[in-house]
Amino acid sequence: MNKYYTITELTREFGVSTRTLRFYEDEGLIHPERRGRTRLFRPADRHLIKEILRGRRIGFTISEIREIIEVYKDPPGEMGQLQLLMQKVSVKRDDLRQKRRDIDETLAELDNVEEACLTRLAEIGVGT
Repeated sequence: MNKYYTITELTREFGVSTRTLRFYEDEGLIHPERRGRTRLFRPADRHLIKEILRGRRIGFTISEIREIIEVYKDPPGEMGQLQLLMQKVSVKRDDLRQKRRDIDETLAELDNVEEACLTRLAEIGVGT
């Protein structure tokens, strides 16, 4: 007997809204069975939802997630998917490292501006 999950079970498990799961369905990322108006999610759908949410947490776009999922379906299958994922992880890591450098530079510049302001205030005799 196949185990199916309801949308309510999955929203509770993953802490997302029904709207989120419907969005992933509309985007073609998951394909629950329909019985009337009821969506029934297979274990494979549950696994995809888990991976989609993981991808979102690390900053992948829906388009990137779709691309990673699609690569699995065609040759070279899982190997191609893993290679693509490694490439995307590398790019994401480089982007985040650059953002960190940018933030560090901005913080340093803010420190310099604040110090200059404090110095000038002291010069003109205003206490802080």
